[in-house]
Amino acid sequence: MIRRNLIATGVIATVALLGLSACSSGSTETPDAGATVDAATATSAEDFGGFEALVAAAQAEGELNVIALPENWANYGKIIAAFEDEYGITVNSASPDVSSAEEIQAAENLKGQDTAPDVFDLGTAVALDSLDYFAPYQVQTWDDIPAENKEATGLWVNDYTGLMSIGYNADLVDAPASLDDLLGEGYKGAVALNGDPTQAGAAFAGVGLATVQGGGSLDDFQTGIDFFADLNAAGNFLTVDPTPATIASGETPVVFDWSYNNIAEKQNVPTWENLVLPGAAYGAYYNQAINIDAPNPAAARLWQEWIFSDTVQNLYLESGAFPVRLAAMEAAGSVDADILKAVGGLPEELVSADEAQTTAANELLAAAWPGVIG
Repeated sequence: MIRRNLIATGVIATVALLGLSACSSGSTETPDAGATVDAATATSAEDFGGFEALVAAAQAEGELNVIALPENWANYGKIIAAFEDEYGITVNSASPDVSSAEEIQAAENLKGQDTAPDVFDLGTAVALDSLDYFAPYQVQTWDDIPAENKEATGLWVNDYTGLMSIGYNADLVDAPASLDDLLGEGYKGAVALNGDPTQAGAAFAGVGLATVQGGGSLDDFQTGIDFFADLNAAGNFLTVDPTPATIASGETPVVFDWSYNNIAEKQNVPTWENLVLPGAAYGAYYNQAINIDAPNPAAARLWQEWIFSDTVQNLYLESGAFPVRLAAMEAAGSVDADILKAVGGLPEELVSADEAQTTAANELLAAAWPGVIG
């Protein structure tokens, strides 16, 4: 299962590191009270008396374990390197190409070990089904994040979104004008979905796109499921996880994936094109969360402050992913204006499944998807 394997460098631009005044901590002395802080239960900066106490605690731990963060996905290579440079903390990146569901499985399998993931970056469907694995935490930029983009206590917080799009090799297939075109003879054995929608956020969003493009409601993903069933019945659906290698070889000439991945894949395959269909666009945020059993709990909380800082939100934007704090940063003048102009804004008709819709869709997909690919 490849959840995040396609290159996402997007627009090439230099983002200056902007100062953080973030907060949380590991076991350390608070400057005011001198009491020992338990990093594993810290929920905000106030628990530590300031950002510097968090930094000291995280540096005392010295390491951070991340999972499912390929360097070429949403600028995570730059984001990780900048974190290491800024704080002198070693980031251990494990299993970069696993699915959201496999992130949670890794936390379960490695519980109590120092190699367990400290933090997660998850698709919404898996995040909502995994709340018992998360520790609540509210970053200092909490108020910039709309209520609908976070769990009230900070168990999960949206970080960035893309648009679900169709990537295709213009040398191998014609440009589709609609999803229905993909059911035609010209796309035999050609169309791939990035993962299993019961496990991977990108694949889940592909079914969501098919739902709204087919005139269905996000209250019921059956329309999207039916589309992929029809695609499979026509002999056009490939149950192959697309990778840069399958795209370069022509094995997967059409791919449902995030726009920032499809746009960037053109660097490897010059004839690769990205298509956001007219009409309703489907977006879906990924979610940051802290492992409740994080072996490096202070570093995990410092990472959250880093992710929601101006620095990293601009780095997401540089890759073509839209950060959750974009509106607030535009209002404050802290967004990189050149990058924003280059990548463009979000479409006016952008839809995304809310929490209730995601839960319902997850249940439906668990029951119905095996019949689609069977």
